[in-house]
Amino acid sequence: MTIPQWVLLGFAGWTLAVLAGTVGVYRLSNIAFGRAGFGAWRADGNQGADWYRRAMRAHMNCVENLPVLAAIVLCATEAGVAGPLLDGLSLTLLGARVLQTSTHIAFEQTDRVTAVRFTFFSVQLLCMVIMGVSVAMAASG
Repeated sequence: MTIPQWVLLGFAGWTLAVLAGTVGVYRLSNIAFGRAGFGAWRADGNQGADWYRRAMRAHMNCVENLPVLAAIVLCATEAGVAGPLLDGLSLTLLGARVLQTSTHIAFEQTDRVTAVRFTFFSVQLLCMVIMGVSVAMAASG
């Protein structure tokens, strides 16, 4: 497998780890200790501790960006585009994703924390744009 493919797999694994390690643990512990029933969790409700609500949003951020990365990696794979630029951007993207998610969950969202989190998101966005353009240029030329 190529580095971008490994990163895609890592991104998917991170998405699942965030779901299981935060949302899953929180819900199951509340159910196990009788603080909530299985049907108590609503997708449209504002419930749970503040960090839990941030974890839900952080997980959804992962879910929203995973298909974009998948499309870029799929196209790169299909076109046979590889190299150090894609490798470096892929690894940078994954690192920024982990840092963004961790910042989102671990800290109260002050202006400073939100700016840091947005910086990590911007790095990911820039990586995906450059990767997508690089794949398109290499595949067409």
